[in-house]
Amino acid sequence: MVIEGLRKAFGPLPVLDGVDFDVAPGEFVALVGPSGCGKSTLFDVVAGLEPPDAGRVLVDGADATGRVDPFAYMPQRDLLFPWRTVLDNTTLGLEVAGVPRKAARARAGELFEPFGLAGFEKARPGELSGGMRQRAALLRTVVQDRAVLLLDEPFGALDALTRIDMQLWLEGVRAGFGWTVLLITHDIREAVFLADRVLVLGPRPTSVRHETVVDLPRPRDVSMITQPRFAELEAEVLGQVGRGRAAGADSEH
Repeated sequence: MVIEGLRKAFGPLPVLDGVDFDVAPGEFVALVGPSGCGKSTLFDVVAGLEPPDAGRVLVDGADATGRVDPFAYMPQRDLLFPWRTVLDNTTLGLEVAGVPRKAARARAGELFEPFGLAGFEKARPGELSGGMRQRAALLRTVVQDRAVLLLDEPFGALDALTRIDMQLWLEGVRAGFGWTVLLITHDIREAVFLADRVLVLGPRPTSVRHETVVDLPRPRDVSMITQPRFAELEAEVLGQVGRGRAAGADSEH
């Protein structure tokens, strides 16, 4: 996926100011930046939910600007329907796309074991823990077999321990599926732990201000967080985000 010169304004308020970056097939890229810098607007434009004022989105070399079909988008809230079983929640995207229910259930059912949900196909969302609900929401997202996963703070609503468990689980399962992932997060440690590269966005109107290549080996486990190189990378990203906050504050005066 290639993002070229994306610009977006809402009336007199400029939000995106020439955003450029790429995500290679199978790569995990995280986006961080000051609160309110335009991360969610960027996702909406990339996912085809908002039209850009300028620029384009390329997927596999083809222009995908304004298209939703190359992307599977997972928001922060799991948005599971309480009246549907877990299995029928995970098939919802396929059914909307016109896949017959029987075929959709068969396709989603194959993922319940690797997603740690085997045995809960007939349960209701209210019977699941927070982490299991998020795994179900991610299963619903990836079963659509789109080119790029867009994850918007997928673990932001979880408690700290469950969030760490989910980060470890995602790190373990992603490699087996070879997903191409673009993640928004406010958690710099999460970004460094999960990503191959971390892109730091500047204050609104935003653009990419810095790139940190995360040269940590995979698979990664929680012990890596205490290693000196992890601390160096985390400090680098934190410093760049801090500069962005300072620049934004200066521009307001």
